[in-house]
Amino acid sequence: MGRLIVVSNRVATPTETKGSAGGLAVGVFGALKDAGGVWFGWSGDVVSETVANAGPALEQDGAVTFATVGLTRKDYDQYYRGFSNATLWPVFHYRNDLARYEREEYAGYRRVNAWLAHKLIKLLEPDDVIWIHDYHLIPFAEALRSEGVTNRIGFFLHIPFPAPQILLNIPPHEELVKSLSCYDLLGFQTATDQQAFHDYVTRHARGTVSNGNQVEAFGRKLRTGVYRIGVFPDEIADQAKRYESRQHVLDLKQSLEGRKLIMSVDRLDYSKGLVERFRSFELLLERSPEWRGNVTLVQIAPPTRSDVATYQKIRQDLEYEAGRINGRYSGLDYTPIRYLNQQYDRWKLMSLFRESQIGFVTPLHDGMNLVAKEYVAAQNPDDPGVLVLSIFAGAAAELSGALLVNPHDAIGMSEALQQALQMPLAERQRRHEINMAALRKNDLGVWRDSFLRDLRSVPLRNTGEGGGHK
Repeated sequence: MGRLIVVSNRVATPTETKGSAGGLAVGVFGALKDAGGVWFGWSGDVVSETVANAGPALEQDGAVTFATVGLTRKDYDQYYRGFSNATLWPVFHYRNDLARYEREEYAGYRRVNAWLAHKLIKLLEPDDVIWIHDYHLIPFAEALRSEGVTNRIGFFLHIPFPAPQILLNIPPHEELVKSLSCYDLLGFQTATDQQAFHDYVTRHARGTVSNGNQVEAFGRKLRTGVYRIGVFPDEIADQAKRYESRQHVLDLKQSLEGRKLIMSVDRLDYSKGLVERFRSFELLLERSPEWRGNVTLVQIAPPTRSDVATYQKIRQDLEYEAGRINGRYSGLDYTPIRYLNQQYDRWKLMSLFRESQIGFVTPLHDGMNLVAKEYVAAQNPDDPGVLVLSIFAGAAAELSGALLVNPHDAIGMSEALQQALQMPLAERQRRHEINMAALRKNDLGVWRDSFLRDLRSVPLRNTGEGGGHK
């Protein structure tokens, strides 16, 4: 079995993979440790051209090599801040109204992908299997193929894949799908995302789809599949229980003074439905006066992409809504919404989830949403909280024990909160058991291992000795 080469926009450091890293980092690092290999990508640093053009910085941790490069300011602005996050991210999350397209940024996006691919080639061996992650790197395989690489290359999209009529809003949509056809295996979070890709291929690329997942487009053949990214639920449960008596949890419990707790954790992003969530909580207090002074919403929203204008606006909007609602319903000893615009260690969040009566996860669109799964896993099975979950999160297809809501229906969400707050223990336990069974069936290891098994089973593109790269 050849080495595994993982390529992602950002590379988690060896320290992060053992500590506060999220699902992707934990999952791929486990596979890298088993097979040996390289994790390659951007360091997160903006550097001079001289530094960027030097070889990748290498750091060894057992059988895993962490290989990182810096980006110049121009590359960062065009590839990352520009086309990736000002064009692809909003459109793939069905927010065409927030998308911007500039040819120079798209050219920079392709240029950086080709540059990164060229850097990686020097680290490749003939029987390596290459696994590319997410929307920043759609053209990566095409760049590798253009330099003669014939290794097996898979791609996993962590965010939604939009319906064709949405994707058409990106002017070079055909070039993007042609780039995706250079992979051997395309992985999606949900069947809806997979179907959206198939629909584009058959309607707009004059391609075919056969046997459910065999795609032929632009003169190339590839497979697609649905791989639901998960968590390790029992590890999270152990972690949450272990830290429930730590000082930060005790401080929170004391400050609540017996009030019910609703927990929400999201990156500060317009796709997460944060403003809609605040307004639905306001409606709960407005329509059900008995909860005024008796329930608190804690919203943790770490800042992200703070140099992008649309993210600056969502922060302003959220701060305004929190202040307005608190001004309306606060008392001398009561603040309805505690809005925290900061980062917390993962183990702290798990223990806070365990203390809460409701997990409130209501994105407008999300590939999967691991927070929903982490919330379920962190619960005390003897007295579990209730997950209130958007139908537009990928996790909604698995977590049938959640109360599913439409994030555009503020009254419906407020009614779900009311139902969750009043739910009897027996029903909470039953719903929790259903959700935990789903988490164990498709945990993070299943996601990782099933994708890599399918990728390794793909026939090599060239029939030369071992395939490899030229």
